[in-house]
Amino acid sequence: MIIEEIMTRDVLSVAPGTSLKDVAQILVANGVSGVPVCGSDGEVLGVVSEADILRKEEGFDPGLPRPLAWLARKLDRELDKISARTAAEAMTAPALTVRPTQQASEVARLMVDNAVNRLPVVVAGRLVGIVSRADLVRAFSRADEEIEREIREDVLLGVMLLDYE
Repeated sequence: MIIEEIMTRDVLSVAPGTSLKDVAQILVANGVSGVPVCGSDGEVLGVVSEADILRKEEGFDPGLPRPLAWLARKLDRELDKISARTAAEAMTAPALTVRPTQQASEVARLMVDNAVNRLPVVVAGRLVGIVSRADLVRAFSRADEEIEREIREDVLLGVMLLDYE
């Protein structure tokens, strides 16, 4: 199964200058946990997620002396996110992206290996969809009969030109 078959095509995205408060409201209002940040030409610049917003709220570790807390945030490359006010300042960049023609199993591996919950789907660098862990789980939970039908139609008939009946 390829990503194009399971991705969401109507994707919410935000501009780099969108305030973090507005991003939070968009996430809550739409029941999503992250959105791509796109330039004016649709190019994916990064992704801002609930985790990025929480990093701002978390701030410095109050259990550490201020200089050590600052150093910890500097080392984990999250120092800028503490003072973020816009999507561009809070986003994780560059965004890990996938193509619509990639296999679902490959994309699932990317998500697990990189500890991400969603991946923008791009063609020529421009956003065309998004695929989430939930999309992949739904794809993998299909009925055996549906998978068998797909194999018969797509592989046996479509690729190998074999009559399976």
